[in-house]
Amino acid sequence: QVQLVESGGGLVQAGGSLRLSCAASGRTFSSDVVAWFRQAPGKEREFVAHILWSGVRSYADSVKGRFTISKDNVKNTLYLQMNSLKPEDTAVYYCAAKRDTSAEYNNWGQGTQVTVSS
Repeated sequence: QVQLVESGGGLVQAGGSLRLSCAASGRTFSSDVVAWFRQAPGKEREFVAHILWSGVRSYADSVKGRFTISKDNVKNTLYLQMNSLKPEDTAVYYCAAKRDTSAEYNNWGQGTQVTVSS
């Protein structure tokens, strides 16, 4: 198992930027699929972005062109750079990891709150 701890959330005005971090411990996640999800009040958790061990990235349509996922295998840390933030981006953001591409995510962080004011 890998332990994941998110940080970097906060309150920002619409149009602003934030960078979330997810520090991993327990084992290296260089061979994992790692991802960001988010959950807004009253809504189900939704996929934001993922990055495969090969470096291939994928994004939800709602964040494409505004958010960038990256990871530093030396620091064992996942990032999410969020630009041009909108009020609808307000949510708790979670990082997740898994070894098997076809499996469900089985390692989750505790989440970090992002609030975007209009």
